[in-house]
Amino acid sequence: MAKKTASACPRADIGGQAVMDGVMMKAPDAIAVAVRRQNGDIVVKREEYESPAKKHKWMGLPFIRGAVNMVSMLALGMRVLTDSTKMLGEDMTEEEPSKFEKWLAQKLGKNVDKVVMGVAMVLAVCLAMGLFVLLPNVAVMFFPAQASGWMLLLKNLVSGIIRIALLIAYISFCGRIPEMRKTFQYHGSEHKTVYCHEHDLPLTPANAQQFSTLHPRCGTSFLLLTFFLSIVFYSIIDVLVLQLTGFDLGANYFMRIITRLLLLPCITGISYEVLKGLAHSDGPLVRAMRWPGLQMQRLTTKEPTDEMCEVAIVSMNAALHGLPEGEKTEEGWIILHKDEQK
Repeated sequence: MAKKTASACPRADIGGQAVMDGVMMKAPDAIAVAVRRQNGDIVVKREEYESPAKKHKWMGLPFIRGAVNMVSMLALGMRVLTDSTKMLGEDMTEEEPSKFEKWLAQKLGKNVDKVVMGVAMVLAVCLAMGLFVLLPNVAVMFFPAQASGWMLLLKNLVSGIIRIALLIAYISFCGRIPEMRKTFQYHGSEHKTVYCHEHDLPLTPANAQQFSTLHPRCGTSFLLLTFFLSIVFYSIIDVLVLQLTGFDLGANYFMRIITRLLLLPCITGISYEVLKGLAHSDGPLVRAMRWPGLQMQRLTTKEPTDEMCEVAIVSMNAALHGLPEGEKTEEGWIILHKDEQK
C-alpha cells in the first residue's frame, strides 16, 4: 500500500520524541513514556502536564510561543531520556559509583539527578552553540570588511550553508551508530503513530505502518527551517541596522556572535509559526516549502518494526487516556508483560 502523508491535522496536535528503546508522547494535558525491555516487556509511565502558556498567557502568544516551546521541549527531552534509561531497569548494567559521584550524592542528596540533568542540558546547549553558531561564523572573518547590502547577504549565506552542512554531517554521523539507528527507528514509529491518530484510525501496528515516517511537524524540519530563515532574517536585520546607523553588525566576529544569540529567540519564534502554518496548510507552494524538511527527516527517521510501533501506540494511548491495567512497580510504572500484549 502506498505511503500516506497528512497535510492537515483534524485533532489536537500530539507531539513526541524517541527515547532509549522507546517513545515519549505529549498530549495537551499529559506526557507518557513507554520503553521495551530486552525481555520483551513494555514499561510505561504517565504524568500530568501543564504547558507554559496555561501558566502564563503571554507565553502562548504568536512568535513568543516558539522560543518558549524550544526551551521547554529541550528541558523535557533531557528529562524523558533520563527517565527512559531508568525504566529499562534490570536490563541496564549498574556500575559502581565513582568517588566523585558518591561525594556529589552526599552533598546534593535527592537533588543530585536534577543537578546532573541541568549540567547535561547546559553542556548540550554549549555544544550546539559551538557547532552551529561559533564555527559557521568563523568563515565570515575571511571576508573583506566592506559594508554593503550584497556583502552582508553573502556573509549570511555562507555561514548559513556551513551551518546546514554541519547539521547534515552531524546527523549522518549519528546515524552510523547502531544504537542511534534504533532510536531513529523509534522516531519513525512515533511519526507513524501520530499519523494514525490524526487519521482517526484504530491504533494498531498494522494501521500505523501504512503511513510515512516523515511528518511536517517534526523537530528536524523545525531545525532546518530555522537555519534557512536565519539567512534571510539576519540579512534583513544587518541591512536595516547598516542603513539606519551606518554600523555593520557583522564587522566584528564577537559582535556578530552576540547579536546572533540575542536574536535567536526571534528567529525561533518566526520559524515555529511558519512550521505550524506549513503543517496545517496544503497547496503546491506549501508542499514545496515542506519538502526540504521532510527530506532531512530521511536521516533522522528509519522504518520501524511492528514491535516498535506497538511501543509508540502504548505511549500514545497512555498520554491520551491514562495508564493501562497491569503490574505496577514501586515507581508507579506499569509493566505490560510480553505474553499479555495484544
